[in-house]
Amino acid sequence: MLEELAFEKHGLLPSIIQDYASGEVLMLAYMNRESLQKTLETGLTWFWSRSREQFWQKGESSGNIQEVQEIFFDCDADTLLIKVKQTGPACHTGERSCFYRSLSLHQKGDK
Repeated sequence: MLEELAFEKHGLLPSIIQDYASGEVLMLAYMNRESLQKTLETGLTWFWSRSREQFWQKGESSGNIQEVQEIFFDCDADTLLIKVKQTGPACHTGERSCFYRSLSLHQKGDK
């Protein structure tokens, strides 16, 4: 199935991480072929850090691991949806989800 995936020009796939039980979106990270392979082999999420240019396992230092339950890819095969059992917070800030802030739909003065 890996042959079907459309990695972008830098060899990465955006990967949406979702709580298996609640459906809450926890985070977005990037995988390359090797980190996806490690995820499939270990059952834990592994990613490629674009800023540090290195592999990292979610929860390796914090203990807030993600146990993979299911992996899907979209119709264009260029994005992954990974459903996980999350231990502890998913966000490095300590929040349950990285998506804890919102933008207002209306700016001041708009009606």
